[in-house]
Amino acid sequence: MLRKVRKTASRSGDKDGNKVDAMFQSYQDPSGDTIGPEGIERLCQDLGLDPSDRKVLILAWKLGAQRMGYFSRDEFCSGCREMKATDVNKLRAALPGLEDEVAMPAAFQSFFQFAFRFCLMEPRQKIIDVETAAQMLQLTMPHEPHLPGFTQFLQDQTEYKAINQDQWTSFYRFAQEIKPDCSNYDESQAWPLILDNFVEWRLAHK
Repeated sequence: MLRKVRKTASRSGDKDGNKVDAMFQSYQDPSGDTIGPEGIERLCQDLGLDPSDRKVLILAWKLGAQRMGYFSRDEFCSGCREMKATDVNKLRAALPGLEDEVAMPAAFQSFFQFAFRFCLMEPRQKIIDVETAAQMLQLTMPHEPHLPGFTQFLQDQTEYKAINQDQWTSFYRFAQEIKPDCSNYDESQAWPLILDNFVEWRLAHK
């Protein structure tokens, strides 16, 4: 009896895996074993999402995507199996749960760090331009009280053309620890200079 149960479970798993593989193939780039930009655009249309929607970035995080604009077969199929999303309708239904998941502190920190790495277009690249950084911050933490001021600061200043990972990570800590009016900011706590400059700008524009 036990053997029969295991055999049935195995067949069920194989069947689900075949469905996920078929879903991948329906969006697969003809020239490679990936879903490329055109396939992702079609996937977004079927999911009822704009490609720039925050949910798409969360999905990329859940799939463990290594390259912006592409999902490898392993990334897509493994992630969808984990979510038990064997077709587009089930994948669409899983998206609200992903938003709930990423709202948890530990998951959000992982998501936030992923967003920076996801923007690096080349293996040796260590920085992202300030415009991209501002866009990604708006996607990762849209309700952060410091965000409107910080993105405006990035537009107004001329000293910084790019953001590195330490500055990115420090803004996450800044958002967690510093009051919206910056009244508890202490520049002696070894914050990156860009945040010292932001607070100075923020107080001047209070």
